[in-house]
Amino acid sequence: MEQLTELTSNKEMFFTFMSGNFKVFQNSNIFLRDVQYAVKSYFEKRNVKLKRVAAEKLAVEFLRILESGGDLKKITSNAWKVNFSFNKNVTEIKTEAAQ
Repeated sequence: MEQLTELTSNKEMFFTFMSGNFKVFQNSNIFLRDVQYAVKSYFEKRNVKLKRVAAEKLAVEFLRILESGGDLKKITSNAWKVNFSFNKNVTEIKTEAAQ
């Protein structure tokens, strides 16, 4: 689960990335499908292709970890409230492969 480690260690970067396409901020609601598509897109930007089912499983596990850590509060079976703040400015970071 290399991708899960990537997400959990860079949660603020992921949510900043996600906020580029979805309205995500402290105390906002997020939904499973939004996180699933953001996970898929996040890794596609890193040249890692995930199938829809793999992205969904990864999103569910990531949300579970964030919920258990208090970063998200579960509202319904597929919705959570964001309990932390993060920088919403997205900057592109050049990697050696991208240069």
